[in-house]
Amino acid sequence: RILCVQDSERTTSCSLSPSVKMVKVLGMLLAASYPTRPALGFVLAAAGRSFASVRRGFKTSIAVEGEEGTESYKQFFVNPSGEKVSPWHDIPMQPLDAPAFVFNMVTEIPKYGTAKMEVDTKAAKNPIVQDTKKGKLRFYHGPIFWNYGCIPQTWENPNEEHPELKCFGDNDPIDVVEIGTAALEPGSVTQVKALGVLAMIDDGELDWKVIAIAKGDPLYLDLNDVDDLEKLCPGVVSGIREWFRWYKTPDDKPLNAFGFDEACLDKTKAKDVILETHDAWKALHSGDIENSGKLWTKEDDDTAE
Repeated sequence: RILCVQDSERTTSCSLSPSVKMVKVLGMLLAASYPTRPALGFVLAAAGRSFASVRRGFKTSIAVEGEEGTESYKQFFVNPSGEKVSPWHDIPMQPLDAPAFVFNMVTEIPKYGTAKMEVDTKAAKNPIVQDTKKGKLRFYHGPIFWNYGCIPQTWENPNEEHPELKCFGDNDPIDVVEIGTAALEPGSVTQVKALGVLAMIDDGELDWKVIAIAKGDPLYLDLNDVDDLEKLCPGVVSGIREWFRWYKTPDDKPLNAFGFDEACLDKTKAKDVILETHDAWKALHSGDIENSGKLWTKEDDDTAE
């Protein structure tokens, strides 16, 4: 089994561990070596805290409902007027006048977190909730070593087959793995620069993983493409690939695969993929693509609550 570890300088090394059962234990021990890490599992978002200014002065704060550690727990996004908004549909894909490769990222899981939090695409206003499986709250079997989230106003179309990979989208917003130094707040909206993208294939579905760096990170100006990442942060790309390849195996799931000979495609391809998923999201809203997955969209706003 492969275990990937990222140190304080964002250099990731991979080594063989004795068994899949050790992943959880070793991951937690490794996470304990970081004194500034957030608590594993939940990192409670502060109600009413303003996280980010987005396009046209769009600001959000997080309002928590329900009890932590239960299925009732929800992180809702609220605008300055106190109205609930959707992190998927209301927050723009890109900040106003942003460079071509800069996008907004909604953080679902902070660096070193273990609770599998995600934007609920089927619930009204799309709060962040903890995923469940067979009636139980879902946790990773060890910490994730990067910030994890999604780009709003994108959608991986499950009705469209990729012409080369011959698989369909996973029916979710496109995922982002942010490799910076800081652990981002759950529910925060952060400007990130796309550096590359991995074409992960999970249970036969295409699940793109955009690799990005947060604006303001010490390496933000130095990292502009995959080649820079491999030069300045050797091992990070392979660490991400192996983490996502193996992370479901403790649940007796098969290894995840990667298209394009497992290559991390460059920033231009990453941008193209993001824009393609944005076009799919727009088609979902216009009705050009049937909403067969019962996803909540703003068109449902009058009846959802």
